Amino acid sequence: METTIHEVAQRAGVSTATVSRSLRGRSGVSLETAKRVREIAEQMGYSASPLASRLASGHTRTVAVVLPYLDRWFYGEILGAAEPILRGAGLDLLLYRVGDAEARHAHFSFQRLRKRVDGVLLVTLGLTDVEVEALRALGVPVGLVGFDVEGFESVRIDDVAAASTAVQHLLNLGHEQIGLICGNEEDQSMFTVARDRRFGYRAALEAAGIAPDPDLEISADFSAHGGLKAAAQLFGRRRRPSAIFAESDEMAFGAMSLLHRLGRRVPDDVSVIGFDDHPMAEVLDLTTMCQRVAEQGRLIAVRMVAALDDPRGAGTEPIHLAPELVVRKSTAARHTTRRRAPPGALYAKKAG
Repeated sequence: METTIHEVAQRAGVSTATVSRSLRGRSGVSLETAKRVREIAEQMGYSASPLASRLASGHTRTVAVVLPYLDRWFYGEILGAAEPILRGAGLDLLLYRVGDAEARHAHFSFQRLRKRVDGVLLVTLGLTDVEVEALRALGVPVGLVGFDVEGFESVRIDDVAAASTAVQHLLNLGHEQIGLICGNEEDQSMFTVARDRRFGYRAALEAAGIAPDPDLEISADFSAHGGLKAAAQLFGRRRRPSAIFAESDEMAFGAMSLLHRLGRRVPDDVSVIGFDDHPMAEVLDLTTMCQRVAEQGRLIAVRMVAALDDPRGAGTEPIHLAPELVVRKSTAARHTTRRRAPPGALYAKKAG
């Protein structure tokens, strides 16, 4: 005969509601009590029925995570940091990839999420006014990474200011012809990042009295392959940059690979700066803007759990993290007298 929740409650000396909250990871129960209840339930072989619990409460205990890519490092970092916190609160994750217009229309226009989830977490997806209203109509907490919408939980960096800082670093080193490898502004799946970082790039140049040159701006996929192709276009033109700002580290890796193939040394011939502080950035000595990706995932998950536990507190002040310029060996002064490095030394890191 199966053990019931009433028997577990009796053994633990608590109410059935406390047993339910303890096993579902809900707030309102002390850590000591929750741990004791879980241990007793395990000893007695009791396992709560998720379906029964959800039917009784009217909640799905599920959060939809909507993002443009599943196979990119940035999104893996966000998910990797958010998932343990959401799971620890008794929440299931339902992943949606909306990397094209058709997928966006299906999820936002037709309300496929209605009654299927208790919350929605969107990562770097620029929203139209119609999409915002569709999300509001769901009546569930909404969390955002990469941008702000009034009434929604959000965690972001200032992409405009961060991009300007990256370009200013190159300007301070004497570079004026600075190439930009960027995402497509018209690509709604990466709209906020591509738009804002390009704006920051142009703003820094204009503040320095340099007119942005469209020939030095190349759109590409946010990938190493995209960066390689974009760099090939930049250096296939008559006016070639002395420095490159890539909107992601992976783009920068591709650009560095192309420069190596062309026999151009980094940073002797061309300086390169990226964005993210990808784990490989340190390995390849890439100067970059560190935006603490995992911390953004952790913070938005904490905000989502709090909003689900108390919807009245949802829509609190957005969290804005400050990116940090991390200077390594891929950037140097425009006019250098250093000894020319031998071929193949592009990625070499000096000992010590």
